[in-house]
Amino acid sequence: MPDRSLAVFPAYRDNPYLNLMLLAPRARGWNVLESLRLEQLEQHLGRLGTGDVVHVHWTSPIVQRENDDMVQARARLDRFRAAVDGARGRGAGLVWTVHNVLPHDARHLDLEVELAGWLADIADVVHVMNRATPDAVGDFYRLDPAKVVHIPHPSYQGVYPSTMTRADARASLGIDEGDRAVLAFGQMRPYKGLDVLVDAVRRIAPTERPVLLLAGRTSARDREAIDFMLGDDVRAVREHDHVADVDVQRWFRAADVAVFPYRRVLNSGALHLAASFGLPSVLPDEPHLRVEFGDEEWVRWFDTAEPASSLAAVLGASAPSPGGAERFSRRLAPFVRSERYAELLDTLRR
Repeated sequence: MPDRSLAVFPAYRDNPYLNLMLLAPRARGWNVLESLRLEQLEQHLGRLGTGDVVHVHWTSPIVQRENDDMVQARARLDRFRAAVDGARGRGAGLVWTVHNVLPHDARHLDLEVELAGWLADIADVVHVMNRATPDAVGDFYRLDPAKVVHIPHPSYQGVYPSTMTRADARASLGIDEGDRAVLAFGQMRPYKGLDVLVDAVRRIAPTERPVLLLAGRTSARDREAIDFMLGDDVRAVREHDHVADVDVQRWFRAADVAVFPYRRVLNSGALHLAASFGLPSVLPDEPHLRVEFGDEEWVRWFDTAEPASSLAAVLGASAPSPGGAERFSRRLAPFVRSERYAELLDTLRR
């Protein structure tokens, strides 16, 4: 029987990042307690003690539930803090991974800032995937440099099937070999800047205009907005649902470049997915992204001060070589990152 438990919250079982990072801890005998709801987390934390670890990832389920008013959100924050304090009082360690500066579309911003600041203060370790995270979050809360541990986001090398050729992928999506194809992959949300991407494509001369590939789960409301954005002059091949693992390759093999026109981004799993398929990418020219990816030859940048015109110019130029993306992805092999995470957990055993 495992003699140590790792309580992970929230544990989205279909999240490939979590599944990859937990490979080595599971192999080393950690008993992983997965919870999605605060009530379940409270039960798990009530069982933790010396040698166990709590790992908090995304904080949205605590104070950002859609139908909670401020009073309800405050009550949930207090419950969360009490449960974590109880586990720590019995000797459990605490890790917090900073996935975002703040949750996207946060409703109770003051409570979210309070929660982030509290986690930063009491965590034994603050895990960051971007080395510039302390600067990126500095307007809202402070990270103690002595607590910060940098473990980069793993690549997805070997995780998804990769047997489809470019020609077959394009044929399956109705794209001719001579077409230029620009991919936006992942959940379609307003903060991901699809309006900027569509505007940029529209600024390119019709005879040179690329085909947009849009793939990822989309709400009915956001799909209506995307329909309106595209009009009848921008060609797009779309899949507004979860993309099955076996079909991920189809979209990345068919594309010439992946674009991430985000308004606010600290880390992006989809960027690492693009690299795993050797696909060049375009990112917003933000200081913290430059720190992490500025030396990568497979990455191009657009100016966030004039995003649409800058992105149009980037898309109109020749794509960078994909070779650098493949090398970058191999450097971040998933199990190596997971082993580093497991080593970190081992240091917290009290």
